Amino acid sequence: MLDFIPETPVLLAYTAAVIALTLTPGPDMTLFLSQTVSRSRLAGVAAYAGAATGLVCHTVFVAVGLSALLLASATAFTVLKVVGALYLLWLAVDAIRNGSSFHLSAGEKAPGSLLKVYAKGLLINLLNPKIIVFFITFLPQFVSPSDPDAAPKLLFLGVMFVVVATPITLTMIAFAGSLAALLKRSRVATRTVDWLFATVLGGFAIKLLATRAG
Repeated sequence: MLDFIPETPVLLAYTAAVIALTLTPGPDMTLFLSQTVSRSRLAGVAAYAGAATGLVCHTVFVAVGLSALLLASATAFTVLKVVGALYLLWLAVDAIRNGSSFHLSAGEKAPGSLLKVYAKGLLINLLNPKIIVFFITFLPQFVSPSDPDAAPKLLFLGVMFVVVATPITLTMIAFAGSLAALLKRSRVATRTVDWLFATVLGGFAIKLLATRAG
């Protein structure tokens, strides 16, 4: 009855990846920390709620699209997994070379209403082509092309992404002032996050490519 839930080793690996991704500074983290520091924690929560909604939308789109691809050609799905692994490896290398993008604008208080803050968070993720590409390449790494339950598993993993990320993000919002100051002041802190991100994604990519090569 619960065939849509991946096996425990897959869930553990996926959870580790989601945690690393959630801790990596990016446009969405910049938005909700900026809103929290300049306005209130409620504004930060509204910004994250919008970003999380965008992720759920991507999950549905990607799950439907990848499921259609899998039905059309298992070989094409496998090729996408390999290309995705190469993309994740590139992201890992780029994180080490160029670092994370975090530019806090503590003095910026627009947009005004919480609804506008939510909408901005939604659009940041919904219209970000990098997130679209990332989800298309990231989610298939945890699903086998021969799995008859691949479609529901893709959807489950996408929703799980938000479920795992939410308590971590709410904790960051609760301590936004200290966290923002640390990320702005400490080069060591940001580089530690970069290396964590690169190690997790690079490890997944290398393991997958090595398995296929063997």
